[in-house]
Amino acid sequence: MSQTATKNLRAVEPVSPTAAESQRAAARPAIRIHDLRKSFGQFVAIDGVSLDIGRGEFFMIVGPSGCGKTTLLRILAGLETASSGTIEIDTPAGADRPENAMVFQGESIFPWMTVWNNAAYGLRMRNAPAAVIKERVGHYLDRTGLTRFADYYPHQLSGGMKQRVSIARAFANDPEILLMDEPFSALDAQNKLLLQEELLHIWDEQTKTVVFITHSVDEAVYLGDRIMVMTAQPGRVKGFVRVPLPRPRAIIELQKAPEFGELIHRIWSELRDEVQRAREQENQDAAQDKRG
Repeated sequence: MSQTATKNLRAVEPVSPTAAESQRAAARPAIRIHDLRKSFGQFVAIDGVSLDIGRGEFFMIVGPSGCGKTTLLRILAGLETASSGTIEIDTPAGADRPENAMVFQGESIFPWMTVWNNAAYGLRMRNAPAAVIKERVGHYLDRTGLTRFADYYPHQLSGGMKQRVSIARAFANDPEILLMDEPFSALDAQNKLLLQEELLHIWDEQTKTVVFITHSVDEAVYLGDRIMVMTAQPGRVKGFVRVPLPRPRAIIELQKAPEFGELIHRIWSELRDEVQRAREQENQDAAQDKRG
């Protein structure tokens, strides 16, 4: 178990759990965050964030631009250090796998490597046996529709295909936790829909713990088990919304369900004031810069 500070931990959300949620709650959370704070000089990015994320939960984070979503994810990934607070990530004893893997918003695959070698990179860095690499990489290239492009280089691929490579690499490396920072935001609507569905199909196989950042309320409901809404800067927890829609999910069919529209409305109601507040802050900052 990794720990960034030593403080007492507490739950932050009263719940009325379903049977599946009760079973999850009985186990130790995959991620436990308490009173997390991150500042850059005088600028406070995250202020007092506390939550538990269950093992196998598909956890979504939405919030206005500049609210600290990506900073929070980077702290979970070990790419940033918290200013104060506690993060604990529960790693099963004897687990021979990385703690996390991250899929970024922009292109993050190596341009000098083929699709196959990009997808195999994490496993090779861990000195995985050749047979394991062949089986896992082959499986996830097949699941992401990339098998026939295994010998292609990134410059020969579309943006959507490059993101498929990133997803295949992350799952092939078999992390405890998958961290995703708006991985589909730069894609057109058709490719975005296809990759959302592919991600759900792959996740259904293993139900890994996923922490996924998005600006899209629709995407948060399509994919998530639970959604955290963050306030405008400094980023705090405004609320949590459970997504009680059954799995497996067919996104096109989901759009027809009245429950889907109700969830969209509920989340947007939570988010709208924060987006407006973030815009007002941006305008104030711009005006101050002009005066300065």
